[in-house]
Amino acid sequence: MDPQIRVLVVDDDEPHAEAVAESLERVGYDCVVAGSGREGLRLIEEQNFDIVLTDLIMDDIGGMEVLAKAKHELPDAEVVILTGHNTAKAAVLAMQAGATTYLTKPLDIVELRTVADKVSQSQRLARSNLELQKQLNERFGFEGVIGNSPLMHTVVERLRQIAPTSATVLITGESGTGKELVAKALHTNSPRRSKPFVALNCAALSENILESELFGHVKGAFTGADRERKGWFEHANGGTMFLDEVGDIPLSTQVKLLRVLESGEIVRVGTNEPVKVNVRLISATNRDLKEGMGSGGFRQDLYHRLKVVSIHLPPLRSRREDITLLTDYFLKQFTTSHGKTVTSISPAARKALMTHAWPGNVRELKNTIESMVVVDYDGILDTDDLPEDLAPTRAGTPEAAASGTTQLVGRKLTEIEEYYIAETLKLTGGNREEAARLLDIGERTLYRKIKEYKIG
Repeated sequence: MDPQIRVLVVDDDEPHAEAVAESLERVGYDCVVAGSGREGLRLIEEQNFDIVLTDLIMDDIGGMEVLAKAKHELPDAEVVILTGHNTAKAAVLAMQAGATTYLTKPLDIVELRTVADKVSQSQRLARSNLELQKQLNERFGFEGVIGNSPLMHTVVERLRQIAPTSATVLITGESGTGKELVAKALHTNSPRRSKPFVALNCAALSENILESELFGHVKGAFTGADRERKGWFEHANGGTMFLDEVGDIPLSTQVKLLRVLESGEIVRVGTNEPVKVNVRLISATNRDLKEGMGSGGFRQDLYHRLKVVSIHLPPLRSRREDITLLTDYFLKQFTTSHGKTVTSISPAARKALMTHAWPGNVRELKNTIESMVVVDYDGILDTDDLPEDLAPTRAGTPEAAASGTTQLVGRKLTEIEEYYIAETLKLTGGNREEAARLLDIGERTLYRKIKEYKIG
């Protein structure tokens, strides 16, 4: 029995309460007894319990009040009602109010322990799931923001700090680094999570259409405006608005966006009537907005309103330690979605993935893994499954290897081994687990070789 399962027994018949607690303690539960409903309420406020066993009928505070208090203060706790035969209907009402089950007095000890074990099993499962989620968050980051490199640890910690706030956020980084994913993570972990998340790519729309999409329009505002239309700011009211490629917004629209940020009001195209909106704005760009300010293409006052808090997403080539993590994540995702069976990735294919420059960053890697899964026929992703731009070329042939490694000719075998181990460690950013995988040797062997050759 898990000694951390804590049980509160609430019963104004103290001898009965002590007997219940003792019978559960004998099989490993940690029990606390409350001799009245009022004391039970106090203990629920002050301490944490996994299971609450409460009598339904008590002189001061009844079991229904204890149940309500437990549901409010300890939402994850399981509540079991203890009742006499003549109050079984009331016990059913208690279950409708959130109780897990009920037991009738006089209690059968075997039945009591059976019910307690069943209830505690669900508690342990819930704890296990929470622990697993915690481990996944620690390993993968923040709500799907995947990365285990120092750079991504810094990003995730910053996300944790700013997600609960309503601060305006500017996300910068190259195309494909996951800016929209980060914006969604901020929304999901904010008090606005139950409200809309609206994303709009500013670069994909012309100036006139962009204004209408953002702020809406009234009937007759322009040719083709045959009816009134709400803009995305109104749709996002109470939630989060994500403007991607904000650096592409025309200057005339920048002025109106600045007004929204300053006043919390939008004005539909074709009218002067303001409409109040409560929206958290998150924007993103792969451009240098400071350079845009210098050339007059981006307003300085808007830049400072957008950049209350900033997050920079590093390119994939700067966090190569995450490539394996991302690869395995996408592999699992696409084998499921495409109904394929892929058991592994060959060392040669992993090496090709690790050494690629990834100009398209995480988006390019994701598309690459999907492509490999789709075309694979033997259950192992190998170099023959790689897209053409990643597939080994002459650089991978024996002839090229001979001509490209002339600096190693004449050296001892141990010197060549030392060279390749050192280069692989550089490639993986010092990640020994990944280096061992690329070199196709065991980690213990690699550690021994590093010590033997005094590498790094």
